[in-house]
Amino acid sequence: MKTTAIVLAGGRGSRMNSDIPKQYLKIGDYTLLHYTLTAFEQSHVDDIVVVCGAGDEEYVKRNIVLPGEITKVSVIVSGGKERYNSVYNGLLACRGTDKVLVHDGARCLVSPWLIDKIIAKLNHVNAVIAAVPVKDTIKCVDASGRVTATPKRSELMAVQTPQGFKYDKLLAANEKMFELIAGGADEAELAITDDACIMERFSDEQVYVIAGSDSNIKVTTPEDLEFVRAKIAEKTK
Repeated sequence: MKTTAIVLAGGRGSRMNSDIPKQYLKIGDYTLLHYTLTAFEQSHVDDIVVVCGAGDEEYVKRNIVLPGEITKVSVIVSGGKERYNSVYNGLLACRGTDKVLVHDGARCLVSPWLIDKIIAKLNHVNAVIAAVPVKDTIKCVDASGRVTATPKRSELMAVQTPQGFKYDKLLAANEKMFELIAGGADEAELAITDDACIMERFSDEQVYVIAGSDSNIKVTTPEDLEFVRAKIAEKTK
């Protein structure tokens, strides 16, 4: 069965206090996106679709998908207005695959081992995500700042990527969502935060969870970047 990874690299990283999109920031000789793609290159995925910001395609091709280093990138496409638009563009670019993994390009510490665990789990289920247990107490709070509930921490997990799906199942769920939007559904009210959410709301499929990694963070702030820098330094010692 063919497996394709869709790597999302269209973010602008407003919280990084940088004019350079976070996925293009460098640690050592390589960008964060290059480290991400390297992990997928070393995994059992068959090919990679990179979804980048409109106009960045040539930059990604020449400066990040370096000749001889990242060989599995089959196509680079531009993203859309929202995350799910970008994922859908990626899905259309890999028709014919059997399994699809969706990953945030700014999660550059993802390991080939975790990627392969997701792929293997898809031999038995149609949707699987990586997640780690929540360590802090979580409060539900209303618009006035009043605490309305304290969920059981044992029932909460922090979701990561990769998120893996049978291709036809994820495509069908996306198409159902876009049909509702075309029919007048309010996109903001849909509150789509990840691909598992699309599967939960627009299909009958069950989403399963496997253990992620505490290191598999999404770089969002300068502090996150320093964490990644330290981890990469450990690996290269």
